[in-house]
Amino acid sequence: MRRHAPAPSVGGMRIGILGTGNVARALAKGWSTAGHDVVLGSREPENRKNLDVGTAAVVSLTEAAEHADVLVNATPGTASLDVLATIGAPALAGKTLVDVGVGLTGDMLLAHPNSSLGEEIQAAFPRTPVVKTLCTMDSTVMIDPSALRGPSTVFLSGDDATAKATAGRLLADLGWPESSQLDLGGITTARGQEHFALMFVAIALGTGSHGFNIQVVPPSSANSQ
Repeated sequence: MRRHAPAPSVGGMRIGILGTGNVARALAKGWSTAGHDVVLGSREPENRKNLDVGTAAVVSLTEAAEHADVLVNATPGTASLDVLATIGAPALAGKTLVDVGVGLTGDMLLAHPNSSLGEEIQAAFPRTPVVKTLCTMDSTVMIDPSALRGPSTVFLSGDDATAKATAGRLLADLGWPESSQLDLGGITTARGQEHFALMFVAIALGTGSHGFNIQVVPPSSANSQ
């Protein structure tokens, strides 16, 4: 398997998380605890001041983009492109964008059945390197993989090696070691991550829990070619 080597985690980064839902709040607390300078961006920041987000502040979308070295899209996947368009391509240019969103309709069908949100964001904002990750698990697992019974896998998809290294560092700061990070390749592989949402729902219904993850298990050395 092709493993991705994250950059060493030294010093804090300025992170702007777009969204204020469960995923955004969990990531804000996780990265704040790891020593990063985190803000959350909202369309209505004045109505989101009392959220449980640790030391992170809630600001406007534009202020979140201005603050950030790294932006994180944690908005609903059906609204993400509109949210990013509100900020504008010039404000996003040159910033790594970590995309954790999945587009699902009200009937729990994929909103991007023949593509992925990650691909659409990259096409719409070509000067903003996009890395897809963390969209195959619940928010509780995103920030505490050690709570599971054993190691599991987090995936990365993206065209820019430097952006992937940055994302890998941020994953490590949430508790995902290099051995758990699997680089799938370019941004087109993001559709595999997003389409797993249907399997995630089926597993959650089958087990009665969202607190699980999957692990890619390689063949034994005797069977590998």
